[in-house]
Amino acid sequence: MGGKSTGIFKSLNCGPSSSDKKKNILKNLEIVSNKIKAKNKKIILLNQVHSNKFHYIGMHSKLNNKFEGDALVTDRKNTPIAILTADCAPVLIYDDKKKMIAAIHAGWKGSYKGIVKKVVKFMIKKGCSSKNITAAIGPCISSNNYEVKEDFIKKFIKKDKKNIIFFKKNKDKNYFSLNKYIHFQLNSLDIKKIDIINKDTFNTKNNFFSARRSISRNENDYGRNISIIMIN
Repeated sequence: MGGKSTGIFKSLNCGPSSSDKKKNILKNLEIVSNKIKAKNKKIILLNQVHSNKFHYIGMHSKLNNKFEGDALVTDRKNTPIAILTADCAPVLIYDDKKKMIAAIHAGWKGSYKGIVKKVVKFMIKKGCSSKNITAAIGPCISSNNYEVKEDFIKKFIKKDKKNIIFFKKNKDKNYFSLNKYIHFQLNSLDIKKIDIINKDTFNTKNNFFSARRSISRNENDYGRNISIIMIN
């Protein structure tokens, strides 16, 4: 998308915690802000920690980039909220009647800890309705490349035996479907309008940053994909 970063961060790296040049990251964030025509140029990001913690940004909340957690919820207009990923799933949620939005960073840890359900339940408590909610699960690592160990599977099955359906075996290796797991959680909250963007971040041809791919190449860092949502 014509970002300013180069090398392993080419092109639209939006991750302030990466070792990319800060001026490039700021320019990339400006490109994103202009793309969505945000009046408030400041994109609200989080210090993401793979938790089930989220923050609600109300009308009188102080806007900063010092939030720690893995999701943001707001009903403020012209306030772009975003999360960063590099194999984890970005989940964007919108209630078209209540005019409330959420941006969720859902890796396996956050999903396992119930961050998606926690955010949706909070939105419903605030007056949203599952029938008015649209959820989009963005590009993440697919089950073709998300290899996991036996103890990982046991952890999920111990929580709920039904979780076995999110795993598959291929040539004595186990693989996990993160986006199907998230889809199931959304569906269990009676949300019917769910879009899954089935683009594998690990696959080079899709032009996304991927932590696992970078590790497999022995690269010392990786860029971050941004997923952003705003109420006009």
